[in-house]
Amino acid sequence: MKENLQFLKLVLCNNIGVERKSKHAFIELHISILLAGLTGLFGRLVTLNEGLLTFWRLFFTVCIFCVFLIFTKKVYKVSIKDFFKIAAVGGLLGLHWVFFYGSIKYANVSVGTVCLSLISFFTALIDPIINKHRYFKHEFLFSLITICGIVLIFNFDTSYRLGVVIGIFSALLAALFTIFNKRVAKYKSEVVLFYEMVGGLICISLILPFYLYFFPASNIFPSGMNLFYLVILALFCTVFLYYFQISALKKLSAFSVNLSYNLEPVYTIILAIIIFHENKDLNAAFYAGFIAILLSVVLESLYVAKWSKKFNKN
Repeated sequence: MKENLQFLKLVLCNNIGVERKSKHAFIELHISILLAGLTGLFGRLVTLNEGLLTFWRLFFTVCIFCVFLIFTKKVYKVSIKDFFKIAAVGGLLGLHWVFFYGSIKYANVSVGTVCLSLISFFTALIDPIINKHRYFKHEFLFSLITICGIVLIFNFDTSYRLGVVIGIFSALLAALFTIFNKRVAKYKSEVVLFYEMVGGLICISLILPFYLYFFPASNIFPSGMNLFYLVILALFCTVFLYYFQISALKKLSAFSVNLSYNLEPVYTIILAIIIFHENKDLNAAFYAGFIAILLSVVLESLYVAKWSKKFNKN
């Protein structure tokens, strides 16, 4: 009995993170998910290509942070070693954004966002390798349901297949970002976020000249509504979003956070239908895939609730 309890505790603490979950962490997590749901809309609203959109999003985010630091006279101190670790994680985030916005522009908001549901699958596959813990069958079971949903969506319109493939790479990068992000969460959320944004900006700045060589753009500098959208994107859907996400990661497991982010398409698709009328472009195959993805979220929630009650009783 004692061994069973120890095993259950290992599952809950290392994988699902039930023991340390709190209402405050869940509130922070779902605020970040709601803000993330808005992020995809800007991928369509901003007319710059995905490389430039990502660069300017990072640029304005770093500028907002610098203004904040000047007015508050704060200094974010980290060791040189930790700076490079955090900056590297920010580089993953920047690359994720490039692929994410590329998916939206080559398909649409709904397709690009739904592809992010594969984050849970990639997390279940990669996290045990990186953090050296055992695989758990339920992660793969729920993730396979998500994959079935993605397969249905992949076949609903052949003209969107390139966008789906790009979206899959976006999900892979997002999973890696969350896994490594948990490793650098020992500092305050705003400190980690600032240096991640700096790292992302450096990474994309180095890549952008080559990117523009292969994908030239007529407009490089944002103006008018593009400028307005980018500032809003930087402030609310970057600074606030990742502040809440990093804070939640201090108490929740990477798998739980990533699986919860499967709710992001719900918010985004509803908004995309209302604003862009994307329901005209979606058919039964898409909605069937979308329902399969939602099913994986519901099953994971029930699983967590079941084992949480058993653990508390014992």
